[in-house]
Amino acid sequence: MIAPDALAEPEARPHAARGPRSSAALAWVAFALAGGVAFATQFGRDGYLVAPWIALAPLLLLLGSPRPALLGWLHGIAYWLAAIPWIASTLREYGQLPGWLSWALLLLLAAYLGLYTSAFAGLGARLWRRGGWAAMLGLPALWVALEVLRGWLGSGFPWNLAAYAWVEVPGALPLASWVGPWGVSFLVVLANLGVAIAVARRRFRLGALALLVPFALLPFAGRFAHGASRPGAAQPVRVLQPNIANMVTYDPLPALRNYQRVLAMSEAACDVGGALVVWPESAGWPYDYPTDPGLTANLRTLAARGCPILFNTAFEIENTWRNAAFVLSPDGSDQRADKRHLVPFGEYVPAKALFPFIEGLARNAGDFTAASELRLLEWGRERLAVAICFEVIFPGEVAQAVQAGATTLVTITNDAWYGDTSAPWQHFRAARFRAAEEWRPLVRAAITGVSALVRADGSVAAQLGPFEQGTLRGNLRGGVGLSPYARAPWLGPVLACLLASLALMGSRRRS
Repeated sequence: MIAPDALAEPEARPHAARGPRSSAALAWVAFALAGGVAFATQFGRDGYLVAPWIALAPLLLLLGSPRPALLGWLHGIAYWLAAIPWIASTLREYGQLPGWLSWALLLLLAAYLGLYTSAFAGLGARLWRRGGWAAMLGLPALWVALEVLRGWLGSGFPWNLAAYAWVEVPGALPLASWVGPWGVSFLVVLANLGVAIAVARRRFRLGALALLVPFALLPFAGRFAHGASRPGAAQPVRVLQPNIANMVTYDPLPALRNYQRVLAMSEAACDVGGALVVWPESAGWPYDYPTDPGLTANLRTLAARGCPILFNTAFEIENTWRNAAFVLSPDGSDQRADKRHLVPFGEYVPAKALFPFIEGLARNAGDFTAASELRLLEWGRERLAVAICFEVIFPGEVAQAVQAGATTLVTITNDAWYGDTSAPWQHFRAARFRAAEEWRPLVRAAITGVSALVRADGSVAAQLGPFEQGTLRGNLRGGVGLSPYARAPWLGPVLACLLASLALMGSRRRS
């Protein structure tokens, strides 16, 4: 005969076990979400010196969890939601979407981007369990391989590479001229891995070694990573930041006032003969060159004062629209370089019928055609590689322009869409890395900021912050010769993919 309380005992034990398991699962979820937000804080307005060495360690600690792929996905979602919330505000303000729908679309984007973090955690868990050199080399390589994939798949979105967390770490920018952004990303993950190994495995010597490698390389890069400037005198440059509020629809009076402000600033900026006056993207909107006679006449009058003008316009050619940059010389001749890498869901819209609100989000949304030809613009002794907005975040494309003979980098952008958020600063970080990678000075003109003159080592010579109005004045000499990274920008991604593949295959055989 079996007693009634004995019958109840087997039912009670599973419930008692489920409680601790549920608490542990919730703790892992909370840790993943908090870790994602912590890493996102490294991509704000201000750069940090110490925090980027530990902010990614929580993700690496998740590799030893019961469900690393799922927790890595949650980490990635939290990271992207905290890092790019300005996308939701842009959709709400300029796409006229309800707030809930704007955040739902951002969540959908974060869920997609989080898949790369999930893949890193799911695959990397094998390497973490194996430990040793397979983890030390394989995990950073796996991270870089997935960053490369994210920057290539579809239109590509190489935004907020791990390397950019080190923008204020001494030596990180010069080091990029040797190993590119991918090599710096490798070192960021390696350093954080050293912290994670010391915490989780108590392997302090191995953790210290992981930290010692970047500590040794950063001073070396700062000492030896210097390119050469072209011979001859420096040339004057003037960068306009008119601080013009964004306009999606045409309103004649405000548009005219904005345009007159740009003209007045241009006249004042031409204070030295031969100075290049740089307009930011959309500064002449809604007028187009050369079809609008008023804009064309004003530009020619300004240039005739002795100052070439670099400006942006929508340009129609063969029944297609291009987003173009022009340099208009004092003699009335002009040169054009068309944008080659368009913004998806902005300048072109995949499956446009499914996204009708996009037409209200950006001017000429979906109307542009990408150019296939790389063109450099001549200005005095310089050959300018102009990246229009989004283009500057693609390291390989900028390297291609330098290989073609560019001596100076220029990026013109309209970040007014994103307001007073981290977006302009995140965009600016990428531009600083491009200068350092290529040993080229960089001129950045943003309609509401951040505008800047950046030296060839990535340091900032002068800048105007968001929503300041003013003109940056400086003199520049372009760079000559190719940095080690510019000679072979493909090398880092290839090595990372090979190393990650070998490490994963080795861990699978051992399992």
